Amino acid sequence: MTPISRSRVSLFLAALAAAFCAAACTAAFGPGYTIEKQEIEVRFTADPQPNIHIDSVFRLRNDGNQPLSSLELRLPGRRRFNFTDPHADWNGHSLSFEPSPDNPRNVLLTFPEPWIVSATGTLHLSVEFHPAPPGQHTFSFAPDAFFLPAEGWSAQLLPARGAFATGGVPPRTWLLTLHVPEGFLVHAGGRKPKISHSRGEQTLRMVQQAKDGYPFIVAGRYTAAHFDAAPEALNLWSRTPQDASALRQPAAGLVTAIHAYDSMFGSRNREVGQLWLVECPIVDGCFSGTASIYAPLISEAGAKTSAEMASLDTVMVDLSSGAPEIVTATGPSLASTWLGYGQNPGFFEQDPPLSALPAYAASTGREAIEGPQVRTWTIRRALTLVPLHAEPRKPEDPGVVRAKSFLFFFALQDRYGQEIFNKALSHMLYARSGGGFDLDDLIAAFEQETHQNVAEFVRHWMKRPGVPEDFRARYETTAGATALNPKETSP
Repeated sequence: MTPISRSRVSLFLAALAAAFCAAACTAAFGPGYTIEKQEIEVRFTADPQPNIHIDSVFRLRNDGNQPLSSLELRLPGRRRFNFTDPHADWNGHSLSFEPSPDNPRNVLLTFPEPWIVSATGTLHLSVEFHPAPPGQHTFSFAPDAFFLPAEGWSAQLLPARGAFATGGVPPRTWLLTLHVPEGFLVHAGGRKPKISHSRGEQTLRMVQQAKDGYPFIVAGRYTAAHFDAAPEALNLWSRTPQDASALRQPAAGLVTAIHAYDSMFGSRNREVGQLWLVECPIVDGCFSGTASIYAPLISEAGAKTSAEMASLDTVMVDLSSGAPEIVTATGPSLASTWLGYGQNPGFFEQDPPLSALPAYAASTGREAIEGPQVRTWTIRRALTLVPLHAEPRKPEDPGVVRAKSFLFFFALQDRYGQEIFNKALSHMLYARSGGGFDLDDLIAAFEQETHQNVAEFVRHWMKRPGVPEDFRARYETTAGATALNPKETSP
């Protein structure tokens, strides 16, 4: 064989190997499917009773290694939403909903015949939401306003069942179509909508992208007030006209809180720097009711929820207490948008002490709005939940662990200073954006900034019973021991 022929053989074998590798890399290793296209249509009607009808259409392709007999999906939660029994059909054939054997929150849709490999099919899901019945505090809405939060209101397709299964991932873009009465103001995620009008109804077509997160909608006959303030413009939507001059001070307070969060955690990655504060359609059905277990550490006993995130840039608020209360109610809620709301998949599933970081952030926002006395009051309040004397070998009560975790971040700030504290948190959040973070990430970020053994400080705080004596002594001073409410006195 000549050198030239050997070279040609080598090139042929290399090309063959590359083709084999490409085929292997694209071959499915388990059951699965792809959502090639999806469209969500939402129609709000006010008469004779307000309701929200949702239609979702998915075009799916079986790109796994075997036929599929069913699809698994998660419906809206009955504890949060009041809706009629949903309807589903597959290529025009009606399907029944069966409970999933693995998770009671999920349902199975069994196909009339196996869905073969490489075949496409169309799944149509529809459901109708109704206002909450009297006496129930589930999600509700009024004839002139409604909202759908950025979580849980539309059906979520889940991966196929089995080893190496895939599926359930939305396409890169999809269409959200909204039908509402004329005169409604609308705020929703996605690109600028295309709007058409017909017979007293306006239709908005919005292209959504995966980076927009879970779709949300806020709409109603609101009165809008706009405040231009760096770093973010503020939009207040109220169901009744508000005195613009009375809103300037609350707006300035919220800007102060935003500055505090930007300084501590770094600026949010936002394409449009605007924030919406929207009055609840029905207060009793506005908030999820799932208050954080850390809430007692940052609020007075018996305080009711009066603000809650509806999306990354939208807060639903209760305005019944008047404009001045907007600041106190809303400022802490904003903290979650810096720490992973709608971005970090582990935002609601952190272990102590990281699980206390949102509560710490909320207390920082409140301090920025109401004054420095809030910090001392908050620390003293939490210290009352940690026993002075604890048994060294006995596990601490979960409530004590929560209080210690909360106080731990104040101790970090005291130990290393505000500037290093802010830089370390900003670096951690930036490095772990979209992927979650844990205690090792926090330690690494602080050790990078301090060049010290921060792990030992963490063990001293979290692995020993109680809180360090020097920290308790610093805040439990006789001179300020009575300052348990920041609105009554300062330390």
